[in-house]
Amino acid sequence: MTNFNIKIVNIVASAPLGVRVPLEKIIENIEGTEYEPEQFPGLVYRINDPKAAMLIFSSGKLVCTGARTIADVRKAVEKVAMMIRSLKIDVPKKYKIQIENIVASAQIPARLDLDKIAFESENSEYEPSSFPGLVYRMKDPKAALLLFGSGKVICTGIRKIEDVEYAMNFVFKKLKSIDALKKPLK
Repeated sequence: MTNFNIKIVNIVASAPLGVRVPLEKIIENIEGTEYEPEQFPGLVYRINDPKAAMLIFSSGKLVCTGARTIADVRKAVEKVAMMIRSLKIDVPKKYKIQIENIVASAQIPARLDLDKIAFESENSEYEPSSFPGLVYRMKDPKAALLLFGSGKVICTGIRKIEDVEYAMNFVFKKLKSIDALKKPLK
C-alpha cells in the first residue's frame, strides 16, 4: 500500500427505469429542474442530499453524476424514482444501477519526472506543449491516469471502487520501479 490518500471525486451511473417519462410533467410539477430540449435532450435535476445531479431522459433512463459514494448514487436514484412516481408515473420498484465511470484523485508525496515516465512507459502519452499532464493507460483494469509533475494523479474510466485503489497503487509502484519520483514536496 501507499502513503497517499485517494479521494473519489465523481461517480457517474445510469439506471434505465423501463418506462417513458414525460419531461414536461416533471418541469411543471418539480422545483429545481432545468430543461432546454433544443440544447440537450435530457432534463437536469440537482439534488442536495445526497449532493448529485440527475439527467432524466424521456426514454426513462437516468444518469447520475457528482455523487462520491455508491450509496449516494443509490439514494439519489431512488429519490428521483420516488419523485417520478409521485407524478403518477408507474416506475418499477426494481431497476438496475450501472456504474459507468469513477473519477478519483490522489497526491503522491513527491514530484514526478514526466519525461522519464514517458520514455520508460510504452502505454503513456506526453505532449507538454498541448497538455501539462502525462496520460498513462492501463488495460486491466481499463483506466486512464493523468499524472502531473506536482505529484497529482487523476484516475478515470474505472467502474469498481476496489479497482481505483489497485490502479493507483500499481502506478505508484511503477513510478518507484523506474525511479520517476523526485524529491518530496515540502
